[in-house]
Amino acid sequence: MGKWSGKTVIGLTGNIGTGKSVVRKMLEHLGAYGIDADQLSHRAMTKGAPGYKPVVEMFGRWVVAADGQIDRARLGKIVFSDPAALAELEKIIHPLVSQAVDMLVQRTSQPVIVIEAIKLLESDLRAACDSVWVTAAPPEVQLRRLMQARGMSEAEARQRITAQPPQAQKTAAAQVVIQNAGTFTETWKQVSAAYQKISPEAVEAAPAASRQTAGELRVVRGKPRHSAEIAELFNRLRMPSRRMNSDDIMAAFGEKAFLLLQGDGGLVGVIGWQVENLVARATDVVVDPKLPPQRALKVMLEDMERASGDLLAEAALVFVGSDLANLDSVWKELGYTRKAPEELTVLAWKEAALESMPKGAALFFKQLRVDRIMRPV
Repeated sequence: MGKWSGKTVIGLTGNIGTGKSVVRKMLEHLGAYGIDADQLSHRAMTKGAPGYKPVVEMFGRWVVAADGQIDRARLGKIVFSDPAALAELEKIIHPLVSQAVDMLVQRTSQPVIVIEAIKLLESDLRAACDSVWVTAAPPEVQLRRLMQARGMSEAEARQRITAQPPQAQKTAAAQVVIQNAGTFTETWKQVSAAYQKISPEAVEAAPAASRQTAGELRVVRGKPRHSAEIAELFNRLRMPSRRMNSDDIMAAFGEKAFLLLQGDGGLVGVIGWQVENLVARATDVVVDPKLPPQRALKVMLEDMERASGDLLAEAALVFVGSDLANLDSVWKELGYTRKAPEELTVLAWKEAALESMPKGAALFFKQLRVDRIMRPV
């Protein structure tokens, strides 16, 4: 039994570019509550958060950008080339992250927690975990992921990889090692098998017979077995230049969850959605035009907000195309306000909007709760 009574805690780590976040998302699909400790460390340094002043005092005003926030790229140039500087940064940030993790674990009602942290084994969080999971991938895969997904130059990516201890040190400390160099399906099978040993009820059962009455709309959580059905709906309603298939949706499950809207004729709506850094982001909102949009959006968004609340999200960002953006009265009734990303007042919300906003989409914003995790102490 770990630090938190009644909770089973998985500590998830692995070197950069080995796919930790994908595995955390898979565990969330299986029912775990996910915490990204590395994102919390970023929050701890934002202006007004408790780590901001100590970091500026330690590393100087040079790390502060024109907007007053700490420039993480500048800070990274210092700490990733100097182990002593990195240790000083961790001395400031790690206690704050531990406090935030403790608060999140105590607040969530879910019995299984997964804490993703690149420095898990070097921090106090390790002792709080019931099981340590490590992701692994060959160096050439790490390099490709950092260059493609994060836009790093080859030199910068190699510096980040070589600055970390050998992967073998982490895999030697693990109870579970996930080899994450293949397809999503291959990784999913490994994660599912390991998770079922912790939570046997996570085994996917055959879908129960529907009890829907005529005209009723029902939202269900999408599973990888729904991939072909989701792809068919996207193809039918979005008519993309390249038709999607089940493999495309399986890959998307590595980033987001899907809420499925079921009606008399089967699948009639989808929201592709994720909670990262305590911000809910809905980037794929598709509704059959035969449905009244107010009714369909209300059912799906209310379910997304409930699920986001369970994940302790502070705010919801919903990105939609022109077919849904002009429904002003509908969005107002649902409590959403149309915003530009630059108008969002919290840095984590603004960064989430800028990172996730599809080209040509409109952003609708709703604050889900007032209390925030990383307020000054």
